[in-house]
Amino acid sequence: MKINPKMHDALFKWLITSFTEDFFKHYFPNIRIGKYRFIDKEFIQKYEALKESLRGDLFLIMEVEIDDDLQEIVIQIEHKSERKNVGKQVFEYLCYAWLLRKKPVWNIVIYTDNAVWRKPVPDSFWYAFDLNHQKQFMHFDVIKVKNEKSGDLIKKHSLLCKLLALKANDRGEDPEKMIREIYQAAAQMKNQLTNDQLLLIERWINAYKKISNKKLNKVKKEVDMEMIETTITEHIFNQGMIEGMIEGKVEGKVEGKIEGKIEGKIEGKIEGKVEGKVEGKIEGKIEGKIELLENMYQQKMISKKQFDQLVFPFLLELKKIEAGR
Repeated sequence: MKINPKMHDALFKWLITSFTEDFFKHYFPNIRIGKYRFIDKEFIQKYEALKESLRGDLFLIMEVEIDDDLQEIVIQIEHKSERKNVGKQVFEYLCYAWLLRKKPVWNIVIYTDNAVWRKPVPDSFWYAFDLNHQKQFMHFDVIKVKNEKSGDLIKKHSLLCKLLALKANDRGEDPEKMIREIYQAAAQMKNQLTNDQLLLIERWINAYKKISNKKLNKVKKEVDMEMIETTITEHIFNQGMIEGMIEGKVEGKVEGKIEGKIEGKIEGKIEGKVEGKVEGKIEGKIEGKIELLENMYQQKMISKKQFDQLVFPFLLELKKIEAGR
């Protein structure tokens, strides 16, 4: 089944942000990590012209053990759904990331194409020259999901690995059996998973299932996982969306926490740089909600009428922010 490349990018971005620790534990088991936070919005606001090209990429600040000590670095994770030499592009993003945060940068490229490679893609880029060292290269890590065996991934405890099994080398594997194992694992961990993670599992399986909807519904009934569909509405509201969405209007207050400190409504009394920062964060959150709704509509999770009703207040709020600048 072919899938819209943008939706493909969005799903992998969603997967990594939902299971970040599992991602690093699986692919970089020898690296100890500490606290981390995503800076995608901050990056795009600084380099707005790159917005479209960065749709499937992630940027985060993470504590990584280097020389026996946890140190903060910038990590860029780039997703590619087709084989392509991205050395030049990765180096450019390294430069942007360095300029943004003035910290060491770790670049990771993850390929999710279905082709079997006869030889690997380049994992370095010649960026400088000097008399003593001659050519100088920057290096980045390359992950090829298709090189992994689905049978090995599905046996792991990590839900991230189980989900990746649907995109790995599944030769000789029964897709229906794999999906059943994913749902069984999700059912056992249901109380530990967020609505966001449950919704991701459902969207991921629908995108890469390789079985009929009839068989899929049968599996969901057997494992008692039909409840995942009901998390769509919960997910929207639990992400801090603006109250009054059903009526199609913005009440004037933004729900949710800003950096875990500012709650409820923004009074409009914040001035200068602080006000600009708050508006920027609100704008970033609203754009994220619009993108989520677009993804839900493209995957036919909601109707056109529902999409229009839900997206209207966010578009209105964005216009208000832009008009106030």
